[in-house]
Order: sequence, then C-alpha cells, then structure tokens
Amino acid sequence: MTMPLVVGADLATADGARTPGRPQPRFLKPGWPLVVLFGGFPVWWALGMAQLIFFVAAAAMAVILYRREQPLRLPKGSALWLLFMVWMLAGVLMVRAQAPQTVPGTGGMGRVAGFAVWGGWYVSVTIAMLYVTNTARELPTQRVVRLLGWMFVVTASFGVLAVVTPELEFTSLMELLLPRSLTSTYFVKTLIHPSLSSSVDFLGYVQPRPTAPFPYSNDWGNNVALYLPYFMLACFGRDAGRLRKLGPVVLVASIFPIVFSLNRGLWIALALAAVYAAVRLAVNGRTKALYALVAALVVGGILFVSSPLYDTIVLRVETPHSNDRRAGTAETVVAVTGSGSPFVGFGTTRTMQGSFSSLAGGETAECHQCAPPPLGTQGFMWRLVLTTGFVGTALCLAFFAYHFLRRARGPAALDVTTCTVLLCAVLCFLFYDSLGAAMFTAMMTIGLMARSDLPAEEVAV
Repeated sequence: MTMPLVVGADLATADGARTPGRPQPRFLKPGWPLVVLFGGFPVWWALGMAQLIFFVAAAAMAVILYRREQPLRLPKGSALWLLFMVWMLAGVLMVRAQAPQTVPGTGGMGRVAGFAVWGGWYVSVTIAMLYVTNTARELPTQRVVRLLGWMFVVTASFGVLAVVTPELEFTSLMELLLPRSLTSTYFVKTLIHPSLSSSVDFLGYVQPRPTAPFPYSNDWGNNVALYLPYFMLACFGRDAGRLRKLGPVVLVASIFPIVFSLNRGLWIALALAAVYAAVRLAVNGRTKALYALVAALVVGGILFVSSPLYDTIVLRVETPHSNDRRAGTAETVVAVTGSGSPFVGFGTTRTMQGSFSSLAGGETAECHQCAPPPLGTQGFMWRLVLTTGFVGTALCLAFFAYHFLRRARGPAALDVTTCTVLLCAVLCFLFYDSLGAAMFTAMMTIGLMARSDLPAEEVAV
C-alpha cells in the first residue's frame, strides 16, 4: 500500500466529485488539468506558454489534491524524494557562495531567481506525481497513457514540420504582453518565442534541428524518448482499438525528424528502450508481441539502411562536435563540487573561468565553441551534482532506482512501459537538461507505478 497522509480532510472530495454545498462545474471532469496541459499543448506553444503551462497545471492539481476528503497517498519510497527536496532547498544557503574555478562576483538576485525557477520545477513535478497517484479512482490509467502518447504525436508532428519548413517562427502573445526589457534576453526569448527549429553547421552544411514545441533541440529529443513508450502502449496495447491503425503511420513519419534532430542521446535511448522492451517481452512469455517488435525492427532497419537517412546518422556519429565540451563540463562539475561543497552543492549553476584548456580562454568570433557552457548544464546529472552535492544526487537517483526495481519484474504491459520510460529518463540525465517537461513525464510515470500498490477496486483502468 502507498503511505497515507491526511491533507485537507474536511474540505472537499476528489477531482471531479461534488462537495455538499459547493457543486463542481460540470465541465471539470476528472483529469482536466492534464487534458488542458497536454491536449492543448500546440495552442500553449503558439501562445508562448509552453513552459508556463506546466506550472499552471501543477497549481491546479495542487488545489484539487488539497480539496480532497480522502487522505493523500504517497508512493512507496517517497521518503527518499522528500529528503532530496529538503536537500535541494538547503542549497539556497549556498547560492552566494564562491565555487572554485568559477567567475567571482556573479551572484546576487540573478542566482536567487534561478534557484526559485528550478525549485518551482521540482515542486511542480512532485505535485504531478502525487496527482496521478491519488486520482487512480477517477482518472483512468488508459487516459493518462493516451495523453502522454498524444504528446508523442504532437512532438513528432512538429518535428516533421521543422523538416519541411524549418524557418517558420512568429511572435507569440506572451512576447506582446511582456516588457521588451524581458523578452529581449536570450533565455526568456527562447522560452516564449515559437519557432520550429534551430540550425547547426558542424556537419559541414546547415542542418535544421527540430525544437518545437519545446525551447531547444535537446529538449525535443529528450521528450521524444519518454513519450514514445506511451505511444506504443496506446496504439499497440490490448485496448488500442482504432489507434492501432494510426500507430504505424506516425512511427514512419517520426523517423525523419528523429534522424535530422542529430540527437545522439535520443538515438541511444531509443536503442536501449527497444532492447529492454524485447528482453522484458521475452521474459514475460509474450512471444507474439516480441515477434512483432523484432520483425518491425528488422524490416525498418533494412529500409532505413537503404535510405539517405542512414548517411546522416553515420556522418553525425563520425562528427563528435560536443563530446569534449560535455566531458569537460562533467569533469569540472565533479571536481568543483568535490573540492568546494561535496555534501550540499552550490544551489545553482556557475560560470566557469576561462575554458577547459586555458584560464584565458573564451568565445571568439572565430570559435563560438571555445566558451565553456555554464557548469551544471549539459546534462541533468551534472546539475544534480553541482546544485545538490553528491548526497542530493544519490537521493534522487535512489528514488528512481527504487521504483524501477519494484516494477522491473511486473508482467503487465504498463509495467514494461513505465520501466522503459524510467530507464530512458535516467539515461537522458547524462546528456540533457531534463528538469522540465521531461521530468514532469518521469514523475507522472512514478505516479502510474504507485497505482499498482493500490487495491484493484480503487484503480480505474
């Protein structure tokens, strides 16, 4: 059983239910925050609210949880996550501290604001996990799976558009409403300015990489890796119905943006997901599903190798590009944290002095890549290490490992799907800054896993 915790016990019933003397609006059906968030995501992107909407949805879910009559249930192992949250919040005490090998005098309100934003993400994803866990009776698991599968369709569709019309961009409503002094900054503009792609030239020619409906191409790849298992379950699972005919069409179309994204982390995650799913299907004795997966991979692989897309992947693999920067960032983060604040970290990211090869190094007109990225970027794992120390990192990873291992032998298709998502999520921690939409999905996944600990009569399938 999940651990009960009484919260707001005298106020109201669960999401979508009626409270005596306080009737709920009829259009607020169970799960409406997730439907609004994911179902309308293309609209939120066009309005420049693709990041803000996660906080809005989390706030709505928090209100719903507070108004419940039933005790709030915490997934097993939540003590690890609660300890991590305490550890993360303690990092605010280190925000103004000077980290070794970093630029001095860059603290102040900027770091505090950054800490508040990323802390807000941690709180939001925690609420998402609790919401999915505690609405098992009202919000069917299949609906959650289909919403996340729908997000794969949305992300892949935007990827196809990015391949066809990579230059498309426009001014959003948020850009019109916010002051120019704010929207002119690169970070804010990236979050609220709708554009389909970003371009790179490290292959020797200009190559657009899909970004929409997320700010960066790496975000696009990270989210594709986590949404795809849910799409597979929604379209090829036992209750797929008419969606079974849609699945192959979307999968074939998604190949093009996945290849042109040049996201090696995404490619590795998808390969790992396929191998893991095949092993789990074999162990569970689901031979028909295993044969179908293997056949699809073989046929798809033959067609792919015979296509020009294969040459793009070979060229990308042979062009390391960011390997040295990523490795240098990771090594520096570990060294800085180990020598400066190994237990609690430094709360926020830091700007490194010089470059990886010279203290006097930095970006020049001839070498934009000479400037090192901020320490704590280039992978959520390194953000964890720098901002929460080795203890906070261990607590976070232990929480994910605990839930993965608990369901690793589960025979149900949902067990295979959720374990695949968590496996891909943790792998992507090494490459991508996952604290955002991807972490939202990962924590919702843990919420779905926690439903397995509830009595069968309390879970709507």
